[in-house]
Amino acid sequence: MEIKVIKLKNPKEYNVIIGQSHFIKSVEDLYEALVTNSPSIKFGIAFNESSGPRLIRFIGNDDELIELAKENASNIGAGHLFIIFLKDSYPINVLNRIKMVQEVVTIFAASSNPMEIVVLETDLGRGVLGVIDGGSPLGFEDEEEVKKRKELLRRIGYKL
Repeated sequence: MEIKVIKLKNPKEYNVIIGQSHFIKSVEDLYEALVTNSPSIKFGIAFNESSGPRLIRFIGNDDELIELAKENASNIGAGHLFIIFLKDSYPINVLNRIKMVQEVVTIFAASSNPMEIVVLETDLGRGVLGVIDGGSPLGFEDEEEVKKRKELLRRIGYKL
């Protein structure tokens, strides 16, 4: 067995959701969860089928995001992995809908930070051990940083 670290390709720092699902209809159900949550959302989804023809299934409504999802799903190579690239939306807007899709097993990450996916490879295939999401903390927030956090949340409409 071998542990590999796969760097996520995300040149425009789009928001990304990486998770695991267990059934071929996941790609269509994830699509429906996203478009019914927000008609203006742009996204691309790829899903690594784990049995039968073991294809990378894909769908979305933005060609660039679909291609990014396909490329990253192929690079990661883990069975039952799905990856969603988002534009004009944040993970917070769709995450609960994605979690409610019946075949979704887990969410590994939801972020626009640089990411590395830690993968274990055996003779059977690949599985995700975890995701490195951004950098390690540099310290504690002080009063000024608390103020900045609160201002940001209000400026982007997440708090009154």
